[in-house]
Formats: sequence, C-alpha cells, structure tokens
Amino acid sequence: MCGLTGFLDLDARHSTEDLRARVWAMTETIRHRGPDGGDVWVDAAAGIALGHRRLAIVDLSEAGHQPMASSCGRFVVAYNGEAYNADDLRPELEAAGRRFRGHSDTEVIVEGCAVWGIRATIERLVGMFAIAIWDRRDRRLTLVRDRLGIKPLYWARFGAVFAFGSELKTLRALPDWTPEIDRGAVAAYMRHTYVPAPWTIYRGVSKLEAGKILTIEADGTTQQDTFWSVEGAVRAAAADKGVMSDAEAEDALHDVLFDAVQRRMVADVPLGAFLSGGIDSSTVAALMQAASDRPVKTFSIGFKEVGYNEAEHAKAVAKHIGTDHTELYAEPEHALNLIPRLADMYDEPFADSSQIPTYLVSEMTRRHVTVALSGDGGDELFAGYNRYLWADRFYRLSGRVPGVVRRLGAGVLSAVPESCLGLGLRLKGDARSPALMKDRLLKIARILPENDPDGIYRKLLTHWDGVVKDAVEPKGVIWDSRLKTYLPDFMERMQAMDMLTYLPDDILTKVDRASMAVALEVRVPIIDHRVVELSWKLRRDQKLKNGQGKNVLRNILYRYVPRDLVERPKTGFSMPVAEWLRGPLKDWAADLLDEQRLSDEGFFDVAHIQRAWAEHQSGRRNWQYHLWAVVMFQAWKTRWMG
Repeated sequence: MCGLTGFLDLDARHSTEDLRARVWAMTETIRHRGPDGGDVWVDAAAGIALGHRRLAIVDLSEAGHQPMASSCGRFVVAYNGEAYNADDLRPELEAAGRRFRGHSDTEVIVEGCAVWGIRATIERLVGMFAIAIWDRRDRRLTLVRDRLGIKPLYWARFGAVFAFGSELKTLRALPDWTPEIDRGAVAAYMRHTYVPAPWTIYRGVSKLEAGKILTIEADGTTQQDTFWSVEGAVRAAAADKGVMSDAEAEDALHDVLFDAVQRRMVADVPLGAFLSGGIDSSTVAALMQAASDRPVKTFSIGFKEVGYNEAEHAKAVAKHIGTDHTELYAEPEHALNLIPRLADMYDEPFADSSQIPTYLVSEMTRRHVTVALSGDGGDELFAGYNRYLWADRFYRLSGRVPGVVRRLGAGVLSAVPESCLGLGLRLKGDARSPALMKDRLLKIARILPENDPDGIYRKLLTHWDGVVKDAVEPKGVIWDSRLKTYLPDFMERMQAMDMLTYLPDDILTKVDRASMAVALEVRVPIIDHRVVELSWKLRRDQKLKNGQGKNVLRNILYRYVPRDLVERPKTGFSMPVAEWLRGPLKDWAADLLDEQRLSDEGFFDVAHIQRAWAEHQSGRRNWQYHLWAVVMFQAWKTRWMG
C-alpha cells in the first residue's frame, strides 16, 4: 500500500534536475501514505516523471522498491495497492522467461505488462490498485484504477502537462497550476456530501473512475477504456440468475468469500480486522479466525451516547470467535482534536460524519498492526441498507395511494417532534437514538409524494438541493436512464447506483484517507470482484428476505456466530454529531456558519443555512447531516483556498 504521483510534460521542457525537484515536491505531499521509503524516476527527453511513497507490506526488501522497471526496460510502474493473486501469476511469467529479483506483486505487474500487455495484465489481477505505467518505447502513459474504486487516482491536464496522483494535494504541489473551485461540483457535493466521480472540487481536475484505463499518447491525445464495469457484471450474470438453490448460493458465496479473506491475510507484516459487531465485519473476522491458527487481532470503537454504541456487540462477537480484541471509546475531545486535520486528510469537501470514528479506529489499529481487513461493501452487494426496503415498498405502494394522501402523510411525519419519539422509544424500552429515528421519518416523508422510482432514490440520498448559488450541477449516474434497460428491478438498480457512486466516492474514500493518514493498509474482501460478480447471480429473495437484507451473508455468519449475537437494529458507523453540534462543537461550527462570512463568500443561500442552524440549536429539527456538509465545506475552503 502506497501513494503515487507524477506528470508528463508533452513539451519536455524541463531538465532532469528540474523534473526530479518537481516530482519530489509532489511525492512529499503524500509521505503519510508511505513512510517506509520513497523515490522518483524521470526521463527528461520524454518529459515524464514518476514519484512513489512506499508502505512496505509484501517483500520488505529493496526488491520491492518503486518506481519499478521491467527486466526488459520497456515499462516503468508506480503502483498503489495489492494484487492478491500475484503468486498465482508469477510461475506463468517465469515460464515465459522472466526472472524475478524479489517476491513483490509490483514486479509481477510490471513483468506482466511486458509479457501480456497492459490490459491483459490488469484483467488478470485480483485486488485493489491504482497504477501509473510508462511505456518507454511508445512514450505512452497509462493510468489504471481498480474495478470497484478502492484506491484513488486523480488526474488533470494543465496546458502541455498531464499530472496525476493518489491525492489532490499532489497536484497542488505543481507550481504552474492555480486551483479554482467548480461551483457545479459544490452543488453535487451538497447533494451527496461528497463530490461524485469523475468530478472533483477543482475545475478541470478529474477522478479516474473505477474500472477505467486512461491512455495518454505522446501527441497529447487521450482515450478512456473500461476493463470492468457493474453493467458488465450484471449482464454476464444474467444467464445464471437465480439458478442456484439457497443452499448452493450459500456454499458458493462462502467458498469465494473465504478465498477472498485468505488471500488478504497474506502479508509480511502484522495484520488484524475492524470489528463493529455487525453482519459484514463479523463475517470477515469469523472467516479470518477460521483461517488462522492463532487469535486474530480485532479492533472496534464505541460511543458513550445512547443509540450509537456498538462496541459491546463487537466485544461479544470477538469473545465467541476467539479473537484478540481491542476497543476505544470516543469522547468529544477526540473529535475536537481531529477536526482541524480533516481538510488535510480529505483534500476536497467530504462530510460523511463517520470519517471521525473511522480515523480513530484506524489510528488505534495502527498501533498494533500494519494491515487491517474491513467489512465494507456488504450493504451494497447484498441489499443491506434499510433504504432499499423502504424505497422499494413505497414505490410499489405509491400507485395505490392517491397523491394527496401521500403528501398529507409526508407533512404529518415531518412534524413529529424528536422529543415525542424519545418518549415513545423509552416507553418501549428501545435504546435507539430519537435523532436517528427522526432522520428515518424525515427520509420517509421526503419520498412519500414521489411517483418515479429513481426519483425516490435521489430524494433519499439528497441532503441539500438548490442551495448553491450560480451553480449548474453535473448530472451523473443517478440520472442515467440506461440503468433501467439492464436492471429493471428497482431494488437492484439502487444497489448498482450505490456501487457506482456511494461505495467508491464515500465509503471507500473515507476508509482510504482515514487509514492512509496513519499508514494503515485496509483490505476489503467483500468487494473482491469475484464476490461482486457472484452477488449478481443471486435471486432477490436470497438477498432480501422477511424484510431483512443480506440474507445469504447472514446464513454464512451463522455458521460461526450465534444468531442472537448479531441480530439487532442497524445503527451504522456514525458519531453523535447532532448532540455535539449543540454542545462541544457548537462554537467551532457557529464561526464557520457565520451569516456575514457566508454572505461574503457567496457560495450558498445563506437564509436556508441560517434557518437550519437555528432550528437545530433549538431542537425543533435535526439538521446534523445537512449542517455537517456545510461546515466541512467551510473548513476545507479555509484550509485550501484561504
């Protein structure tokens, strides 16, 4: 796991010394991603410079050093990620005459490019990766991002210069670029609480999308190709859709998931797992323990606030499966101490509030291990989000209930006070947070008047709409009508849209930045592309059954953990931001949301934001997620744009 960066100057106007100085400056901005070493490779005649920071995981020797050239000298690679099947591919390359200096997966990739070609090599890889490949013979730069978007890669053209890097801050180190905020991207951010790919917060800078290969020729022409896609996985699975019985599906998923976990346990450094006590992380931890001859190290984080704490559940699962478990309880001061670092960590506005506990559990984990497995992706693959069930039900019912009745119901649900919910939950003996329950009621209220299924989905994920002044929001995949042609089932379409947007741009971005900030490699076996492809072969009822998602995944977990240890209402991995914005974070947020400041900066409809702030402080409404999006934008802008 590492960080990469570099640039191609089509005019080749810089000396070797100048190229090295520039790419060193870019590389230094991501030293945190690779504290174990770094180097650069340049060719002044071609105008190419590659930089790399190394977090040594497999082959800790100099033989794993990057940037790395193929034995024939044609290809040079800078690479971030892990290829878990490298040992399977190496013998075939050796049979083709390649001789290896070490046992790193980087060497397998660069030699594979020389023997099989770039695309054929990439298609063979099982893993996560962002790769820059320079072809010295053809003077061609190729950028690649893994199938699910686990590892990040940004790129841009500034005149004759193509620049790229694992994080946006690498591009800011270039002296010839003046960053400019893209108002359309701000509007997209305010809807999603992240900037969806391929856009970034900066005008003219792009995220390379998952499953893409970008080639840049010596004359400056570019081409993007897709080597893997969700659509391709769906279409390939169509012939086998629903063929497997429940028992066959469970066995097939168990086998491929067990293999995915085992492959991710290969490392020359200590490793462990995140464990929240939920279905996904518990399954990964249980499979790890089943594959290990000693206790696996597991890590969890908890909160003292009622309705947010899952640490006790994680401890119970850990005890049952026999892991060596460590936990940390987060206090408000943990968040206060971390908040000033978030803008540096994420490079562009990012407002998933679980970014804080994700960082805290990563920081704690890094004290003990260098690699951790996580359970991310299970909700998207196996219909685990509650919104899938809600939205699907409401869509099916919407045609039977007159619009006026649905609009009236939306008004009633919106008006239910959080205090009444709290009283009702206490009377029932329910420990869930009234704030979380109110949020769910408001989500239902938003979708009740809607008739179009995709419109229901958009309303569920939208935070702010139309609050950014003078902005034209780019229309991404959530408006793409083509999805209906190969995914007519609404629930599956929501899963696909989440896999294309929310998973890479929120969940995986959050985990990558939080973990790499402390030089921790996080591996995600549930979104091994072989697991993803199998998931699309399952029937709807094998995922969603009796009003509950992840049915087949639960059955696998029950082989290792008793049902009563993991069956409980889903709370998510979030922090009590609503309470903290009224308490320990209030002064910090109030400064960023100052009416005059917002007005002078000119990005937002100030009245909307001020009204939300006032209602939140009074307790009349819970605007935690909306307000967190604004303060995270303000904090980012203060750090990066002045």
